[in-house]
Amino acid sequence: MKLTVAGCGDAFGTDGRFNTCFHVVSEKSTFLIDCGASSLIALKKWQLDPGEIDHIYITHLHGDHFGGLAWFLIDAQFRKKRTNPLKIVGPEGLEDRFTTVTEALFEGATHFPREFELSFESFEEQQVLQIPGGTVTPYEVLHASGAPPFALRFEVDGRILAFTGDTEWVEHLVPAGKDADLFITECYQFDIKAKMHLDYQTIAGNMPRINARKVLLTHMGEAMLEQRGAIDQSLYVAAEDGMILEI
Repeated sequence: MKLTVAGCGDAFGTDGRFNTCFHVVSEKSTFLIDCGASSLIALKKWQLDPGEIDHIYITHLHGDHFGGLAWFLIDAQFRKKRTNPLKIVGPEGLEDRFTTVTEALFEGATHFPREFELSFESFEEQQVLQIPGGTVTPYEVLHASGAPPFALRFEVDGRILAFTGDTEWVEHLVPAGKDADLFITECYQFDIKAKMHLDYQTIAGNMPRINARKVLLTHMGEAMLEQRGAIDQSLYVAAEDGMILEI
């Protein structure tokens, strides 16, 4: 698998970073993990064709993680003239939230005739979902967003890719990331514990139990960005927009 960090920023665009969006190319699918409000711009900046994306997996219903779906839709309808199906999978209530947001931004967009099939599916706690080339398993975490938030564990092409989404420390992160080839974790703070978010010291303290081969730190706030030089670079990588990783 090849993963491109289309966006690794927080909700505030700290340090000029795009909202969360990871672009993954596997043998049988090209998909996104989260699609924050700025994601369409990010995809085009990094020359990643939105028309090739067949699945989008959403961790939780905050705008910096799902808000880009509205722009993704109108680009598919009016610019790309998309014809291939698109499936969006996320927390229960995602389709209704998507419709509300999209209609607020572009009235009538969800009712305009489409040349492609758009479908939604809901994650269920720890229920393995079959996806092209493998599986994804959601683990509920702790991040208030009006619907259950999830960490996601992908087992695709014989590799394990996991993402915490946004959350403070919960024990579900251990099975979600266990023995992952790449464990992507939000890391908003360096050594300050904050509600609904993770910090580097907590991540490092629990990493022996997760035993990931490589850890990508994302969603970093100002304090964490200032401390990037203090991380263990033999295991951890500080994400940058446009970064490409082979998994």
